[in-house]
Amino acid sequence: MKLSMKAPAKINLSLDVLGKRPDGFHEVEMIMTTIDLSDRIELEDRYDGKIYVSSHNRYVPDDQRNLAYQAAQLLKERFKVSRGVTITITKIIPVAAGLAGGSSDAAATLKGLNRLWNLGLSVDQLAEIGAEIGSDVSFCVYGGTALATGRGEVIQHIDHPPKCWVVLAKPELGVSTAEVYRNLNLKNIEHPDVHGMVDALKEKDYDKMCNLVGNVLETVTLNLYPEVSQIKEQMIKFGADAVLMSGSGPTVFGLVQYDSRMQRVYNGLKGFCDKVYAVRIIGERVVD
Repeated sequence: MKLSMKAPAKINLSLDVLGKRPDGFHEVEMIMTTIDLSDRIELEDRYDGKIYVSSHNRYVPDDQRNLAYQAAQLLKERFKVSRGVTITITKIIPVAAGLAGGSSDAAATLKGLNRLWNLGLSVDQLAEIGAEIGSDVSFCVYGGTALATGRGEVIQHIDHPPKCWVVLAKPELGVSTAEVYRNLNLKNIEHPDVHGMVDALKEKDYDKMCNLVGNVLETVTLNLYPEVSQIKEQMIKFGADAVLMSGSGPTVFGLVQYDSRMQRVYNGLKGFCDKVYAVRIIGERVVD
């Protein structure tokens, strides 16, 4: 039996770091929303008990380093599943981009194997399991728009953003999230208004949303990687309504309300950067 699943990317409209936790992780407060840029995950039942990961993308590991592999292994061991699975990942989301591509692949694998292996787990149970794999996996299990706290695994569903375009540009470099957090000076950061953003989304106030985007990790990554700063400057120059780096980067996104402006931003960035996408915010939860 085969199953095919979509694994959508996310962007952070707001990302704040409140401090260091006793477990070594950082306490965060962030607003994430899904966008219409998705990997495709195909799951095929195996009866030899083995887990295989296949992808044509050379940057996608095919072993225990892969979060989708970890998701399958965790379910298999915890629920004593004798069957195995071949996981075929068609990558559309750029790798190491700050868009939760690996986490979304893991979330899609959890949801798909729940059906393929008839485990009967609820979405909440899958999100709890996902938190053991990575901080963004819980959000990716749910999708939609959420306020994430703790280390990112405590999810509170909130109103989705007003409809708009998202233009994304990713330079040809990967960013280490660990390195970005290591270089973050917690005593000298300007905290974004996360709860103001929650209100803006509730009010469906596009201008207010654009004015309140913020990411405390952005300054760190811009200092480490000048290319990211250049992309941000160009996106502002071409007329995006709001411009922000997603996650720890290096992808920069611009929010654009109108089609003609989106085309101008998109076309302008294509001359600057190979990986440019213009997609819609999904924002609402999709129940598989």
